[in-house]
Amino acid sequence: MPSTSITIRMDEDLKKQVEALFDDMGLNMTTAFTLFAKTVARQRKIPFEIAAKPLPPYELETELLPAFPNDISRMSKAEFDALIQEGLDSIKAGRVIPAAQMREKWERRFGA
Repeated sequence: MPSTSITIRMDEDLKKQVEALFDDMGLNMTTAFTLFAKTVARQRKIPFEIAAKPLPPYELETELLPAFPNDISRMSKAEFDALIQEGLDSIKAGRVIPAAQMREKWERRFGA
């Protein structure tokens, strides 16, 4: 089947972010958008929900805001101790990356 080219305009920072994410997934921009187009054609719909951006937490009533999983102000001592232990267990199991490597990923992903 013959190929054709398309041009997509987007914010430069957004492009950098998605390119870094696609790179982490082993994809390039063309392959990622081709996957998207094939999914739309096959499902005959946008393959994800489109909704309004949620309000930032500071704009919501506190009682309507669910507790953040790691919000220590809402934890008991036992819950806090369990969270700390989970972090220590992750370190012991080697589920860590050097700070410099994390910073590079962050910069690639978010252009920071």
